[in-house]
Amino acid sequence: MKRYELPAPSSGQRNDITAWQECVNNSMAQLEHQAVRIENLEIMSQHGCNAWRVYNENLVRMIESAQKDLQKLRKRIQDLNWQRKNSQLTSGAKLREMESTWVSLVSKNYEIERAIVQLENEINQLKQMDGENKENIENY
Repeated sequence: MKRYELPAPSSGQRNDITAWQECVNNSMAQLEHQAVRIENLEIMSQHGCNAWRVYNENLVRMIESAQKDLQKLRKRIQDLNWQRKNSQLTSGAKLREMESTWVSLVSKNYEIERAIVQLENEINQLKQMDGENKENIENY
């Protein structure tokens, strides 16, 4: 509130015309400032409500637009999550099928290897028997 005061020149400058001129200039500036404030208040009382109404309408439109964008983004996220889930489920089924195929192939390989070992043993036994039979024939 100190700036709104209109002090007179100090006691030592009361007879100085320039000091009084500065005080008058200060009071004129203060008066003009107050006139501008009054004019601004009058303009605001005439147009302020409409300006706030327009501002609020703009805010409402911005909020609605942001909410629409948010809904679109959430839908895109949900669609992407569904696509990922379907892809993972399909891939999981393929992996299980491939694993099952692998297990059956490994089992078949094991059976084949076992059959080969068994056949090799039979061949060795037959060779032994053949060798023994040849010995027996030679001994007769």
